Amino acid sequence: MQASNDIRKKYEIYLRLERGLSPNSIEAYLADLDKLLSFGVDEGKSYKEITYEDLQQFIAQLADIGIHPRSQARIISGIKSFYRFLLLDDYIECDPTELLESPKIGLKLPEVLTVNEINAILDSIDLSTPEGHRNRAMLETLYSCGLRVSELINLRYADIYPEEQFIRVLGKGNKQRLVPISEIALQEINNYLKDRSQVVPKKGFEDTLFLSRRGTALSRIMVFHIIKVQTAAAGIHKTVSPHTFRHSFATHLLEGGANLRAIQEMLGHEQITTTQIYTHIDRTFLRQEILAHHPRYQHK
Repeated sequence: MQASNDIRKKYEIYLRLERGLSPNSIEAYLADLDKLLSFGVDEGKSYKEITYEDLQQFIAQLADIGIHPRSQARIISGIKSFYRFLLLDDYIECDPTELLESPKIGLKLPEVLTVNEINAILDSIDLSTPEGHRNRAMLETLYSCGLRVSELINLRYADIYPEEQFIRVLGKGNKQRLVPISEIALQEINNYLKDRSQVVPKKGFEDTLFLSRRGTALSRIMVFHIIKVQTAAAGIHKTVSPHTFRHSFATHLLEGGANLRAIQEMLGHEQITTTQIYTHIDRTFLRQEILAHHPRYQHK
């Protein structure tokens, strides 16, 4: 680790003195480097030992957690700069990034919400309506946990573990995972339960967390509609869907410096876009990652 810190400092000097970059640019380049060094620690390799194949794996992880090709290209550019520096200063003999290609970038940028936009959408919900607390709890959970819309509407009351601050999620292929949930989301769910008790669940939906007025689980289309209405009410002119909340969850964690594999685990991705299955991550570590890097856990 000390060797990584030393080379990071030397690279920072190179960026400042030899390339004459601005402080903001230097910070961005170092953030990209930190992602790579963290990946190297996970793989048990130093920056000198990382190969072209390892770098492909690294980029595959970025793609797997939903990072847009434009952001991937920026990170790749930063990594290429680092290895050019290593080659120029004779730290390495071969540049593993030489054949590394940036992903194709389309003209349309993905919609990723800022934390302020998320807050604006949540604040736009009228809590005096029968569905107000339900919708707020639902969208807070969607963002705080990075769920798929299908996972959200299938949540059961028994899946909430308030003491441990985890929820149990039934993902693709009926595979379960545990995801940390913020105190804010838990409080919103608790607020909603008072209204939920006024709805009579239909048979088979007694334990469904987010109920419709008819006492059944919400449909995917209904969740899309709720988000569309609240986005407009917040004055946000972006095309926002449940998946936008999931992308925002992953993006905010990555920007905050969270571990790539931890993000993958929380998103329920068992396998990255190459065929290598990544290692099991301890639940305590997952919780530490989300507590340290998700905006919803910075309120204390």
